[in-house]
Amino acid sequence: MDAPGDPEGPSPPEGDGEQRLGGSDDDPAASARGTPSRLSREQLFVLISAASMNLGCMMSYSILGPFFPKEAEKKGASNTVIGMIFGCYALFELLASLFFGKYLVQIGAKFMFVSGMFVSGGVTIIFGLLDQVPDGPIFITMCFLVRITDAISFSAAITASFSILAKAFPNHVATVLGSLEIFSGLGLVLGPPLGGFLYQSFGYEVPFILLGCIILLMVPLTMYILPSYEESNPGHHSFWKLISLPKVALITLIITSLSSCFGFLDPTLSLFVLKKFNLPAGHIGLVFLGLALSYTISSPLCGLLSDKMPHLRKWFLVFGNIITAGCYMLLGPVPFLHIQSQLWLLVLMLVIIGVSSGMSTIPTFPEIISCAHENGFEEGLSTLALVSGLFSAVWSVGAFMGPTLGGFLYEKIGFEWAAAIQGLCALTSGLLMGLFYLLEYSRRRRRSKLENIVGTEEEQRPLLPDENQS
Repeated sequence: MDAPGDPEGPSPPEGDGEQRLGGSDDDPAASARGTPSRLSREQLFVLISAASMNLGCMMSYSILGPFFPKEAEKKGASNTVIGMIFGCYALFELLASLFFGKYLVQIGAKFMFVSGMFVSGGVTIIFGLLDQVPDGPIFITMCFLVRITDAISFSAAITASFSILAKAFPNHVATVLGSLEIFSGLGLVLGPPLGGFLYQSFGYEVPFILLGCIILLMVPLTMYILPSYEESNPGHHSFWKLISLPKVALITLIITSLSSCFGFLDPTLSLFVLKKFNLPAGHIGLVFLGLALSYTISSPLCGLLSDKMPHLRKWFLVFGNIITAGCYMLLGPVPFLHIQSQLWLLVLMLVIIGVSSGMSTIPTFPEIISCAHENGFEEGLSTLALVSGLFSAVWSVGAFMGPTLGGFLYEKIGFEWAAAIQGLCALTSGLLMGLFYLLEYSRRRRRSKLENIVGTEEEQRPLLPDENQS
Protein backbone atom coordinates (compact mmCIF):
# COMPACT_ATOMS: atom_id res chain seq x y z
CA MET A 1 0.00 0.00 0.00
CA ASP A 2 1.32 3.43 -0.94
CA ALA A 3 2.12 6.11 1.61
CA PRO A 4 -0.78 8.44 2.38
CA GLY A 5 0.85 11.41 0.70
CA ASP A 6 1.95 9.50 -2.43
CA PRO A 7 0.27 11.10 -5.47
CA GLU A 8 0.66 7.85 -7.41
CA GLY A 9 -1.47 5.80 -5.01
CA PRO A 10 -3.90 3.16 -6.30
CA SER A 11 -7.06 4.39 -7.99
CA PRO A 12 -10.44 3.23 -6.69
CA PRO A 13 -12.01 0.27 -8.41
CA GLU A 14 -14.68 0.98 -10.99
CA GLY A 15 -18.29 -0.01 -10.52
CA ASP A 16 -18.27 0.40 -6.76
CA GLY A 17 -21.80 1.73 -6.78
CA GLU A 18 -21.65 4.94 -4.77
CA GLN A 19 -18.43 6.78 -5.63
CA ARG A 20 -16.85 8.86 -2.90
CA LEU A 21 -14.04 11.37 -2.99
CA GLY A 22 -11.59 8.55 -3.56
CA GLY A 23 -10.67 5.06 -2.51
CA SER A 24 -10.67 3.51 0.91
CA ASP A 25 -11.00 5.27 4.24
CA ASP A 26 -7.50 4.14 5.11
CA ASP A 27 -5.81 6.20 2.41
CA PRO A 28 -6.31 9.97 2.83
CA ALA A 29 -4.57 10.78 -0.44
CA ALA A 30 -6.75 8.37 -2.37
CA SER A 31 -9.81 9.76 -0.65
CA ALA A 32 -9.11 13.15 -2.20
CA ARG A 33 -9.40 11.96 -5.79
CA GLY A 34 -12.47 11.50 -7.92
CA THR A 35 -15.79 13.21 -8.27
CA PRO A 36 -17.40 13.97 -4.91
CA SER A 37 -20.83 12.69 -3.99
CA ARG A 38 -20.21 12.49 -0.24
CA LEU A 39 -17.33 13.06 2.16
CA SER A 40 -15.01 10.26 3.17
CA ARG A 41 -14.28 9.71 6.85
CA GLU A 42 -10.80 11.27 6.54
CA GLN A 43 -12.15 14.36 4.79
CA LEU A 44 -14.82 14.81 7.47
CA PHE A 45 -12.15 14.60 10.18
CA VAL A 46 -9.97 17.12 8.33
CA LEU A 47 -12.91 19.55 8.14
CA ILE A 48 -13.71 19.13 11.84
CA SER A 49 -10.07 19.72 12.83
CA ALA A 50 -9.65 22.76 10.59
CA ALA A 51 -13.02 24.22 11.63
CA SER A 52 -12.25 23.91 15.35
CA MET A 53 -8.85 25.55 14.83
CA ASN A 54 -10.35 28.40 12.78
CA LEU A 55 -13.08 29.05 15.34
CA GLY A 56 -10.88 28.96 18.43
CA CYS A 57 -7.93 30.90 17.05
CA MET A 58 -10.06 33.59 15.41
CA MET A 59 -12.04 34.11 18.61
CA SER A 60 -8.85 34.55 20.63
CA TYR A 61 -7.50 36.93 17.94
CA SER A 62 -10.61 39.10 17.62
CA ILE A 63 -11.43 39.29 21.31
CA LEU A 64 -8.86 42.08 21.75
CA GLY A 65 -10.68 44.61 19.57
CA PRO A 66 -13.38 46.04 21.87
CA PHE A 67 -11.43 46.51 25.10
CA PHE A 68 -7.67 45.92 24.79
CA PRO A 69 -6.83 49.38 23.31
CA LYS A 70 -8.56 51.05 26.25
CA GLU A 71 -6.88 48.73 28.78
CA ALA A 72 -3.47 49.28 27.18
CA GLU A 73 -3.93 53.06 27.32
CA LYS A 74 -4.47 52.75 31.08
CA LYS A 75 -1.19 50.83 31.28
CA GLY A 76 0.71 53.67 29.58
CA ALA A 77 0.73 52.55 25.92
CA SER A 78 0.18 55.17 23.20
CA ASN A 79 -2.02 54.57 20.15
CA THR A 80 1.08 53.98 18.04
CA VAL A 81 2.41 51.38 20.49
CA ILE A 82 -1.03 49.70 20.63
CA GLY A 83 -0.97 49.52 16.85
CA MET A 84 2.49 47.95 16.99
CA ILE A 85 1.29 45.35 19.54
CA PHE A 86 -1.44 44.36 17.08
CA GLY A 87 0.98 44.60 14.15
CA CYS A 88 3.88 42.59 15.59
CA TYR A 89 1.62 39.53 15.53
CA ALA A 90 1.52 39.74 11.75
CA LEU A 91 5.22 40.51 11.34
CA PHE A 92 6.28 37.34 13.15
CA GLU A 93 3.52 35.33 11.49
CA LEU A 94 5.12 36.42 8.20
CA LEU A 95 8.57 35.16 9.19
CA ALA A 96 7.23 31.95 10.70
CA SER A 97 5.00 31.22 7.68
CA LEU A 98 7.97 31.30 5.30
CA PHE A 99 9.87 28.89 7.56
CA PHE A 100 6.96 26.50 8.14
CA GLY A 101 5.96 26.55 4.47
CA LYS A 102 9.48 25.60 3.44
CA TYR A 103 9.97 22.83 6.01
CA LEU A 104 6.43 21.48 6.46
CA VAL A 105 7.26 18.18 4.75
CA GLN A 106 10.27 17.61 7.04
CA ILE A 107 8.41 18.64 10.24
CA GLY A 108 5.16 16.86 9.44
CA ALA A 109 1.82 18.50 8.71
CA LYS A 110 -0.12 16.88 11.56
CA PHE A 111 2.55 17.58 14.19
CA MET A 112 2.78 21.21 13.07
CA PHE A 113 -1.00 21.61 13.21
CA VAL A 114 -1.46 20.10 16.69
CA SER A 115 1.56 21.75 18.33
CA GLY A 116 0.53 25.14 16.92
CA MET A 117 -2.93 24.83 18.51
CA PHE A 118 -1.45 23.74 21.84
CA VAL A 119 0.96 26.69 22.12
CA SER A 120 -1.72 29.13 20.94
CA GLY A 121 -4.09 28.03 23.71
CA GLY A 122 -1.37 28.37 26.35
CA VAL A 123 -0.27 31.88 25.39
CA THR A 124 -3.91 33.04 25.17
CA ILE A 125 -4.25 32.17 28.87
CA ILE A 126 -0.98 33.99 29.64
CA PHE A 127 -2.27 37.10 27.83
CA GLY A 128 -5.13 37.21 30.33
CA LEU A 129 -2.66 37.56 33.19
CA LEU A 130 -0.90 40.64 31.79
CA ASP A 131 -3.06 43.04 33.79
CA GLN A 132 -1.06 41.91 36.84
CA VAL A 133 2.17 43.14 35.21
CA PRO A 134 3.46 46.63 36.23
CA ASP A 135 2.46 49.57 34.02
CA GLY A 136 4.76 51.06 31.41
CA PRO A 137 7.69 49.34 29.63
CA ILE A 138 7.31 45.98 31.43
CA PHE A 139 3.65 45.65 30.42
CA ILE A 140 4.41 46.68 26.84
CA THR A 141 7.36 44.24 26.58
CA MET A 142 5.27 41.35 27.90
CA CYS A 143 2.48 42.17 25.44
CA PHE A 144 4.99 41.98 22.58
CA LEU A 145 6.50 38.67 23.79
CA VAL A 146 3.14 36.95 24.24
CA ARG A 147 1.78 38.20 20.91
CA ILE A 148 4.94 37.07 19.09
CA THR A 149 4.68 33.57 20.56
CA ASP A 150 0.99 33.41 19.66
CA ALA A 151 1.79 34.53 16.11
CA ILE A 152 4.39 31.78 15.60
CA SER A 153 2.05 29.08 16.95
CA PHE A 154 -0.90 30.29 14.88
CA SER A 155 1.32 30.42 11.79
CA ALA A 156 2.28 26.76 12.29
CA ALA A 157 -1.36 25.70 12.66
CA ILE A 158 -2.76 27.72 9.72
CA THR A 159 0.05 26.80 7.29
CA ALA A 160 -0.43 23.10 8.07
CA SER A 161 -4.22 23.52 7.86
CA PHE A 162 -4.15 25.08 4.37
CA SER A 163 -1.79 22.37 3.09
CA ILE A 164 -3.85 19.51 4.54
CA LEU A 165 -7.10 20.95 3.16
CA ALA A 166 -5.65 21.44 -0.32
CA LYS A 167 -4.29 17.87 -0.22
CA ALA A 168 -7.59 16.40 0.96
CA PHE A 169 -9.76 18.43 -1.48
CA PRO A 170 -7.57 19.11 -4.55
CA ASN A 171 -10.49 19.92 -6.88
CA HIS A 172 -12.56 21.92 -4.41
CA VAL A 173 -10.04 24.13 -2.63
CA ALA A 174 -12.01 27.38 -2.90
CA THR A 175 -15.28 25.72 -1.82
CA VAL A 176 -13.68 24.16 1.25
CA LEU A 177 -11.75 27.29 2.23
CA GLY A 178 -14.84 29.41 1.71
CA SER A 179 -16.93 27.04 3.81
CA LEU A 180 -14.36 27.06 6.60
CA GLU A 181 -14.47 30.85 6.59
CA ILE A 182 -17.86 30.33 8.23
CA PHE A 183 -15.97 29.24 11.33
CA SER A 184 -13.37 31.99 10.95
CA GLY A 185 -16.24 34.42 10.61
CA LEU A 186 -18.01 32.93 13.61
CA GLY A 187 -14.81 33.47 15.56
CA LEU A 188 -14.74 37.09 14.41
CA VAL A 189 -18.47 37.44 15.13
CA LEU A 190 -18.43 35.85 18.58
CA GLY A 191 -15.04 37.15 19.73
CA PRO A 192 -15.71 40.92 20.04
CA PRO A 193 -19.20 40.79 21.65
CA LEU A 194 -18.26 37.85 23.87
CA GLY A 195 -15.02 39.56 24.84
CA GLY A 196 -16.82 42.83 25.55
CA PHE A 197 -19.48 41.08 27.64
CA LEU A 198 -16.99 39.00 29.67
CA TYR A 199 -14.77 42.06 30.16
CA GLN A 200 -17.65 44.15 31.46
CA SER A 201 -18.99 41.33 33.66
CA PHE A 202 -15.84 39.67 35.03
CA GLY A 203 -12.86 41.86 34.18
CA TYR A 204 -9.79 41.58 31.95
CA GLU A 205 -8.61 38.02 32.78
CA VAL A 206 -11.71 35.90 32.15
CA PRO A 207 -12.09 36.34 28.34
CA PHE A 208 -8.53 35.14 27.66
CA ILE A 209 -8.48 32.31 30.20
CA LEU A 210 -11.83 30.95 28.97
CA LEU A 211 -10.83 30.98 25.29
CA GLY A 212 -7.37 29.58 26.00
CA CYS A 213 -8.91 26.63 27.85
CA ILE A 214 -11.36 26.01 24.97
CA ILE A 215 -8.47 25.85 22.48
CA LEU A 216 -6.48 23.50 24.74
CA LEU A 217 -9.51 21.18 25.02
CA MET A 218 -9.59 20.92 21.20
CA VAL A 219 -6.01 19.59 21.06
CA PRO A 220 -6.65 15.97 22.22
CA LEU A 221 -9.62 15.68 19.84
CA THR A 222 -7.50 16.93 16.93
CA MET A 223 -4.65 14.54 17.78
CA TYR A 224 -7.08 11.62 17.68
CA ILE A 225 -9.12 12.35 14.53
CA LEU A 226 -6.78 14.28 12.17
CA PRO A 227 -5.34 11.98 9.43
CA SER A 228 -1.63 12.09 8.60
CA TYR A 229 -0.64 13.58 5.24
CA GLU A 230 3.08 13.05 4.89
CA GLU A 231 5.55 12.99 1.99
CA SER A 232 9.17 11.91 1.80
CA ASN A 233 10.01 14.28 -1.09
CA PRO A 234 10.45 17.90 0.14
CA GLY A 235 10.43 19.33 -3.41
CA HIS A 236 13.01 21.56 -5.10
CA HIS A 237 11.10 24.79 -5.74
CA SER A 238 11.43 27.92 -3.61
CA PHE A 239 9.29 30.86 -2.48
CA TRP A 240 11.29 33.17 -4.74
CA LYS A 241 10.48 31.15 -7.85
CA LEU A 242 6.81 31.13 -6.89
CA ILE A 243 6.51 34.85 -6.13
CA SER A 244 8.56 35.80 -9.21
CA LEU A 245 5.65 34.67 -11.40
CA PRO A 246 3.91 37.97 -12.40
CA LYS A 247 0.39 36.71 -11.75
CA VAL A 248 1.33 35.34 -8.32
CA ALA A 249 3.09 38.61 -7.44
CA LEU A 250 -0.05 40.63 -8.22
CA ILE A 251 -2.29 38.21 -6.31
CA THR A 252 -0.01 38.57 -3.28
CA LEU A 253 -0.41 42.35 -3.59
CA ILE A 254 -4.20 41.88 -3.44
CA ILE A 255 -3.90 39.61 -0.38
CA THR A 256 -1.65 42.16 1.34
CA SER A 257 -3.99 45.09 0.67
CA LEU A 258 -7.07 43.18 1.91
CA SER A 259 -5.27 41.97 5.02
CA SER A 260 -4.10 45.52 5.67
CA CYS A 261 -7.70 46.74 5.40
CA PHE A 262 -8.84 44.21 8.01
CA GLY A 263 -5.89 44.92 10.30
CA PHE A 264 -6.39 48.68 10.07
CA LEU A 265 -9.72 48.36 11.90
CA ASP A 266 -8.34 46.53 14.97
CA PRO A 267 -6.71 49.45 16.81
CA THR A 268 -8.71 52.29 15.23
CA LEU A 269 -12.38 51.40 14.80
CA SER A 270 -13.19 50.87 18.49
CA LEU A 271 -11.52 54.16 19.45
CA PHE A 272 -13.30 56.05 16.64
CA VAL A 273 -16.74 54.63 17.54
CA LEU A 274 -16.13 55.27 21.24
CA LYS A 275 -15.17 58.89 20.58
CA LYS A 276 -17.69 59.67 17.84
CA PHE A 277 -20.81 57.85 19.07
CA ASN A 278 -20.04 57.28 22.80
CA LEU A 279 -20.91 53.58 22.70
CA PRO A 280 -20.02 51.26 25.64
CA ALA A 281 -17.53 48.42 25.14
CA GLY A 282 -20.23 45.76 24.77
CA HIS A 283 -21.95 47.69 21.96
CA ILE A 284 -18.65 48.35 20.18
CA GLY A 285 -18.33 44.58 19.74
CA LEU A 286 -21.67 44.60 17.89
CA VAL A 287 -20.28 47.13 15.39
CA PHE A 288 -17.58 44.60 14.45
CA LEU A 289 -20.41 42.11 13.94
CA GLY A 290 -21.50 43.67 10.63
CA LEU A 291 -18.13 43.01 8.97
CA ALA A 292 -17.63 39.52 10.38
CA LEU A 293 -21.17 38.29 9.71
CA SER A 294 -21.31 39.44 6.09
CA TYR A 295 -17.86 37.95 5.42
CA THR A 296 -18.96 34.66 6.99
CA ILE A 297 -22.09 34.42 4.84
CA SER A 298 -20.52 35.50 1.53
CA SER A 299 -17.31 33.42 1.68
CA PRO A 300 -18.86 29.95 1.08
CA LEU A 301 -20.84 31.30 -1.88
CA CYS A 302 -17.73 32.93 -3.36
CA GLY A 303 -15.79 29.70 -2.87
CA LEU A 304 -18.47 27.59 -4.55
CA LEU A 305 -18.67 29.97 -7.53
CA SER A 306 -14.87 30.03 -7.82
CA ASP A 307 -14.71 26.24 -8.12
CA LYS A 308 -17.78 25.81 -10.34
CA MET A 309 -16.92 28.76 -12.64
CA PRO A 310 -13.17 29.47 -12.45
CA HIS A 311 -13.47 32.25 -15.06
CA LEU A 312 -15.29 34.35 -12.43
CA ARG A 313 -12.21 34.50 -10.19
CA LYS A 314 -10.64 37.36 -12.12
CA TRP A 315 -13.82 39.41 -11.79
CA PHE A 316 -14.01 38.69 -8.07
CA LEU A 317 -10.39 39.73 -7.54
CA VAL A 318 -10.70 43.02 -9.43
CA PHE A 319 -14.16 44.26 -8.46
CA GLY A 320 -13.93 42.99 -4.89
CA ASN A 321 -10.97 45.29 -4.31
CA ILE A 322 -12.58 48.26 -6.04
CA ILE A 323 -15.77 47.91 -3.94
CA THR A 324 -13.67 47.61 -0.78
CA ALA A 325 -11.83 50.81 -1.69
CA GLY A 326 -15.08 52.74 -2.12
CA CYS A 327 -16.40 51.52 1.22
CA TYR A 328 -13.27 52.63 3.08
CA MET A 329 -13.70 56.09 1.58
CA LEU A 330 -17.17 56.16 3.18
CA LEU A 331 -16.24 54.66 6.55
CA GLY A 332 -15.29 58.04 8.02
CA PRO A 333 -16.44 59.31 5.57
CA VAL A 334 -13.45 61.08 3.98
CA PRO A 335 -13.91 64.86 4.55
CA PHE A 336 -13.86 65.99 0.90
CA LEU A 337 -17.12 64.07 0.29
CA HIS A 338 -18.87 66.36 2.81
CA ILE A 339 -21.01 63.49 4.17
CA GLN A 340 -21.89 63.53 7.85
CA SER A 341 -20.56 60.60 9.89
CA GLN A 342 -23.43 58.39 11.04
CA LEU A 343 -23.48 55.05 12.82
CA TRP A 344 -25.84 53.37 10.33
CA LEU A 345 -23.60 54.37 7.43
CA LEU A 346 -20.53 53.00 9.22
CA VAL A 347 -22.24 49.64 9.88
CA LEU A 348 -23.53 49.45 6.28
CA MET A 349 -20.04 50.01 4.89
CA LEU A 350 -18.64 47.31 7.18
CA VAL A 351 -21.29 44.87 5.89
CA ILE A 352 -20.40 45.62 2.25
CA ILE A 353 -16.68 45.36 3.04
CA GLY A 354 -17.33 41.85 4.41
CA VAL A 355 -18.94 40.77 1.13
CA SER A 356 -16.33 42.41 -1.13
CA SER A 357 -13.48 41.00 0.95
CA GLY A 358 -14.92 37.51 0.54
CA MET A 359 -15.04 38.07 -3.23
CA SER A 360 -11.36 39.05 -3.32
CA THR A 361 -9.86 36.73 -0.70
CA ILE A 362 -11.35 33.28 -1.38
CA PRO A 363 -10.24 32.92 -5.06
CA THR A 364 -6.61 33.87 -4.33
CA PHE A 365 -5.49 30.49 -2.93
CA PRO A 366 -6.73 28.29 -5.81
CA GLU A 367 -5.48 30.88 -8.32
CA ILE A 368 -1.95 30.67 -6.91
CA ILE A 369 -2.07 26.85 -6.91
CA SER A 370 -3.25 26.80 -10.55
CA CYS A 371 -0.56 29.28 -11.60
CA ALA A 372 2.13 27.23 -9.81
CA HIS A 373 1.11 23.99 -11.52
CA GLU A 374 0.96 25.73 -14.92
CA ASN A 375 4.56 26.87 -14.42
CA GLY A 376 6.09 23.51 -13.60
CA PHE A 377 5.62 23.14 -9.84
CA GLU A 378 5.03 19.51 -8.87
CA GLU A 379 1.59 18.43 -7.67
CA GLY A 380 2.14 17.38 -4.08
CA LEU A 381 2.31 18.45 -0.45
CA SER A 382 5.57 20.37 -0.94
CA THR A 383 3.98 22.79 -3.46
CA LEU A 384 0.84 23.12 -1.33
CA ALA A 385 3.06 23.93 1.65
CA LEU A 386 4.86 26.64 -0.36
CA VAL A 387 1.54 28.17 -1.45
CA SER A 388 0.16 27.96 2.10
CA GLY A 389 3.28 29.56 3.54
CA LEU A 390 3.27 32.29 0.90
CA PHE A 391 -0.42 33.03 1.46
CA SER A 392 0.04 33.25 5.24
CA ALA A 393 3.21 35.33 4.84
CA VAL A 394 1.77 37.99 2.53
CA TRP A 395 -1.44 38.10 4.58
CA SER A 396 0.79 38.81 7.56
CA VAL A 397 2.54 41.65 5.74
CA GLY A 398 -0.80 43.43 5.39
CA ALA A 399 -1.87 42.49 8.90
CA PHE A 400 1.32 44.16 10.16
CA MET A 401 1.05 47.24 7.96
CA GLY A 402 -2.68 47.79 8.66
CA PRO A 403 -2.68 48.22 12.46
CA THR A 404 0.83 49.74 12.65
CA LEU A 405 0.23 52.36 9.97
CA GLY A 406 -3.40 52.70 11.04
CA GLY A 407 -2.50 53.53 14.64
CA PHE A 408 0.05 56.10 13.46
CA LEU A 409 -2.26 57.74 10.90
CA TYR A 410 -5.15 57.77 13.38
CA GLU A 411 -3.04 59.87 15.75
CA LYS A 412 -1.75 62.20 13.04
CA ILE A 413 -4.65 62.80 10.63
CA GLY A 414 -7.71 61.14 12.18
CA PHE A 415 -9.78 58.08 11.30
CA GLU A 416 -11.51 59.59 8.26
CA TRP A 417 -8.34 60.30 6.26
CA ALA A 418 -6.57 57.18 7.52
CA ALA A 419 -9.43 54.98 6.25
CA ALA A 420 -9.35 56.76 2.88
CA ILE A 421 -5.61 56.05 2.51
CA GLN A 422 -6.31 52.40 3.37
CA GLY A 423 -8.96 52.30 0.65
CA LEU A 424 -6.49 53.73 -1.86
CA CYS A 425 -4.23 50.70 -1.31
CA ALA A 426 -7.10 48.33 -2.16
CA LEU A 427 -7.99 50.40 -5.23
CA THR A 428 -4.40 50.32 -6.51
CA SER A 429 -4.05 46.55 -6.20
CA GLY A 430 -7.43 45.94 -7.83
CA LEU A 431 -6.63 48.17 -10.81
CA LEU A 432 -3.19 46.57 -11.28
CA MET A 433 -4.78 43.10 -11.26
CA GLY A 434 -7.36 44.27 -13.80
CA LEU A 435 -4.61 45.68 -16.03
CA PHE A 436 -2.75 42.35 -15.89
CA TYR A 437 -5.86 40.41 -16.96
CA LEU A 438 -6.42 42.84 -19.85
CA LEU A 439 -2.83 42.40 -21.04
CA GLU A 440 -3.12 38.63 -20.66
CA TYR A 441 -6.34 38.62 -22.70
CA SER A 442 -4.71 40.78 -25.38
CA ARG A 443 -1.70 38.43 -25.62
CA ARG A 444 -3.96 35.39 -25.94
CA ARG A 445 -5.96 37.00 -28.74
CA ARG A 446 -2.78 37.90 -30.66
CA ARG A 447 -1.40 34.39 -30.18
CA SER A 448 -4.69 32.88 -31.32
CA LYS A 449 -4.78 35.07 -34.46
CA LEU A 450 -1.18 34.18 -35.27
CA GLU A 451 -1.90 30.46 -34.91
CA ASN A 452 -4.95 30.81 -37.16
CA ILE A 453 -2.91 32.63 -39.83
CA VAL A 454 -0.15 29.99 -39.73
CA GLY A 455 -2.73 27.20 -39.86
CA THR A 456 -4.47 28.82 -42.86
CA GLU A 457 -1.18 29.24 -44.75
CA GLU A 458 -0.29 25.59 -44.19
CA GLU A 459 -3.70 24.49 -45.48
CA GLN A 460 -3.36 26.66 -48.60
CA ARG A 461 0.20 25.53 -49.36
CA PRO A 462 0.12 23.26 -52.49
CA LEU A 463 1.27 19.70 -52.07
CA LEU A 464 4.43 19.12 -54.19
CA PRO A 465 4.69 15.77 -55.95
CA ASP A 466 7.51 13.50 -54.86
CA GLU A 467 9.91 13.53 -57.81
CA ASN A 468 11.76 10.45 -56.58
CA GLN A 469 8.60 8.41 -56.63
CA SER A 470 8.29 6.24 -59.73
